[in-house]
Amino acid sequence: MCRFDSCANTAWTMSYQQLDSDKIVETVQVLHRRIKERFPSVGLVGVCENLLEISRKARERSTAIARPIPWVRGLSGLVIVTIVGLFLATLLSAELSDERHTLEEIVQVTEPAMNVIVAVGITVFFFVTLETRIKRRRALQAIHELRAMAHIIDMHQLTKDPERLLHSGNQRKDTQSSPKRTMTEFELSRYLDYCSEMLSLVGKIAALYVQDFEDSVAVGAVNDIETLTTAMARKIWQKLMVLHTVSAEQVQEIKSV
Repeated sequence: MCRFDSCANTAWTMSYQQLDSDKIVETVQVLHRRIKERFPSVGLVGVCENLLEISRKARERSTAIARPIPWVRGLSGLVIVTIVGLFLATLLSAELSDERHTLEEIVQVTEPAMNVIVAVGITVFFFVTLETRIKRRRALQAIHELRAMAHIIDMHQLTKDPERLLHSGNQRKDTQSSPKRTMTEFELSRYLDYCSEMLSLVGKIAALYVQDFEDSVAVGAVNDIETLTTAMARKIWQKLMVLHTVSAEQVQEIKSV
């Protein structure tokens, strides 16, 4: 099974209330070294190297997303004050007469006034939410990058079939297109473990983007990443269970001999 508990604990601050981006980067670095030392020539090394680069970018991006955007706030405030000021000035400059008006005349005057109020309200709402929408777009772009990374990791474990260890020699019935399987039982176990840890780290990196940016759309996207990586990790755990079953059967055979 995935031995991620010790790594995950290092990703939390001492207060156990927030993820520490520096610790997450450090955890990915250690994982990259572990994979490179165990499997120096496999493609998973490059994938983890890309994940390391993404984690470093996430540290900077998440901090930038949580930080206020001064020019947006200044522009929004200026536009809102201008629009509201012009609207109030227009109301104050309107001449009111004491004459009685028919219902039709009142409707004719009220309808365009309501349209103006709605237009002003929409414009004010647009600028009030402008900063949030800019941050949301940045977060969703970064989260999409993590989604692609999760699928890449899943592709690397796709052909790692532990059931092949149940058969040997001619019983395997490999074809010309069958993937080459040269890993031992122990190596396959470590490889699948590394994939599971990388998927877990993808979810932790995604969580950085909404840790200090409580946007419902971004939080929903992060939850989708967690669901995706958990489903992928579940497939890996099933393979590890098969692998451990194979190992147990081999031990029983040795004992029976």
